[in-house]
Amino acid sequence: MFRCAEIIAVGTELLLGNIANTNAREISEALAGIGIDVDYHTVVGDNPARLASAVEIARHRADLLLFTGGLGPTYDDLTKQTVCSAFGIPLVFHPEIQEEIRQYVEAVFHHAPSDCNRQQAFLPEGCTIFHNPVGTAPGCGFTDGGVTVIMLPGVPSECRYLLRHSVLPFLQTGSREVIVSRNIRVFGLGEPTVQEKLLTLMNDSVNPSLAPYAKTGEVLLRLTAKAPDAAVGKAMMRPMLQSVRDTLGEFVYGVDVASLEEAVFHLLAERNLTFSAAESCTGGLVAKRITDLPGASGVFKGGVVSYTNEVKNRVLGVPAALLERCGAVSDEVARAMAQGVRQLTASDLAISVTGVAGPDSDDRGNPVGTVFVGLDTPTGTYVRSLLLGGGREIIRTVSAHHAFDMLRRYLTGATIE
Repeated sequence: MFRCAEIIAVGTELLLGNIANTNAREISEALAGIGIDVDYHTVVGDNPARLASAVEIARHRADLLLFTGGLGPTYDDLTKQTVCSAFGIPLVFHPEIQEEIRQYVEAVFHHAPSDCNRQQAFLPEGCTIFHNPVGTAPGCGFTDGGVTVIMLPGVPSECRYLLRHSVLPFLQTGSREVIVSRNIRVFGLGEPTVQEKLLTLMNDSVNPSLAPYAKTGEVLLRLTAKAPDAAVGKAMMRPMLQSVRDTLGEFVYGVDVASLEEAVFHLLAERNLTFSAAESCTGGLVAKRITDLPGASGVFKGGVVSYTNEVKNRVLGVPAALLERCGAVSDEVARAMAQGVRQLTASDLAISVTGVAGPDSDDRGNPVGTVFVGLDTPTGTYVRSLLLGGGREIIRTVSAHHAFDMLRRYLTGATIE
């Protein structure tokens, strides 16, 4: 197993801030999933001398180097040339790769490839080729002097494809063991609290290991085991997974699910139930997140973005006198919004969100971050009162988290408020 990995992203546009370095994030997450630690992220412009310097530094402090970018057909795409020069490995022309490039360009762009595409068919001597059916730049991997080098295209879709289909299998080839991971999702406890509760478990664990990762408004715990095969790895993790569940209880909302909304989706589908949403400060974010999931029409009846009092009154039926007396950002209005949208859509359950996302407090003096989340059910209406920190987008995101969490808790019989 690799001791240390470094990701080197190549491209002046990254240094200028013209594009975000999403490749490094996705590569880091993928490597963490198979138990490889990334110790360094480096970004270098399209400059051979600076890239050569970065390669020289990296090869002496990491035994796995992953490069993204600089594999294109233009004059400044010099990653392969620079890296191979640093390792003393010649580039070799592959006519079969040139043929793959020709077929791709003609099928997608309806013209023959240019002469400059030819340089993309030159690859390090003796390397493993990562064939690229979604672009023109193949990736590659080789090991020299105890250092494994991976080179991937910078186009995010191409990098992502090769990472999943070629790089991860390549890194595990020849290993007598496999890396198996489980992702434990936690909402309602901050990372410091989670770490405090699980400190002994994390410190005492080696194989399997347990590590926390903070996400916006929630915590991801990754449980990882090294084992002869996947079945043994899962069996090794089972006691620790149960210990985490026992320790964190109702704050664990799922294992190996991608999000709160996915967990809620499955719970609703299993019970053949539907919900609807009335949103103010979240501006339709709850509706967007659930409808991003395939099959959402089976569990989501619809939503109302009631951003003004007029819409709250005329569409959702919130009494004008209630809005005047309590204000739009209040426990009472959150209840009425949830009840109104449930009646309007004839859904089994309904949630509502009303609050102050900022940048200023509202006309009633409610500070930024004041949010009320309502849940209307056949057995009663519940409201969660929140005072959230962070900027406007964080407040909106975490408010939506709470909406899904209330649904999740109701569906599982956990404490709602």
